[in-house]
Amino acid sequence: MIKLSINGSEYQLDVAPDTPLLWAIRDHAKLTGTKFGCGSALCGACTVHLDGQPIRSCSTPVSIAEGKNVTTIEGIGETKEGQVIQEVWDDVVQCGYCQSGQIMSAAALLKGNPNPSDTDIDNAMTGNVCRCNTYHRVRKGIHAAAKKLS
Repeated sequence: MIKLSINGSEYQLDVAPDTPLLWAIRDHAKLTGTKFGCGSALCGACTVHLDGQPIRSCSTPVSIAEGKNVTTIEGIGETKEGQVIQEVWDDVVQCGYCQSGQIMSAAALLKGNPNPSDTDIDNAMTGNVCRCNTYHRVRKGIHAAAKKLS
């Protein structure tokens, strides 16, 4: 059994220690907002926070998360940054598949850097692939969230 703290709730999951955290979250904890994209930690759709830091859950063994706090897209609204990002994000979304990963990465950026430059945003969002190519709208959304947070 693996014990996980996800979005402030405790879970005891009957999974192998090498199970990707993504599948523990989606299939066992039944939190399906975190998406599977590539399975190789290249696209960012599976981004969650582990003790506040963005990680790719598709390539992180669940055993790494034991004893740490996992935050998914379902829980990011409990943070100040997450609330504000979700408020301004309507103009960013196109198909929406990548958005949970985009929002998770943006929230981590704004928590550590409340006034990011375009370069800061580009660096923080590297690895979050958007098939609809809304990168300029992602940047604009992050700037709007930063302005509301200041």
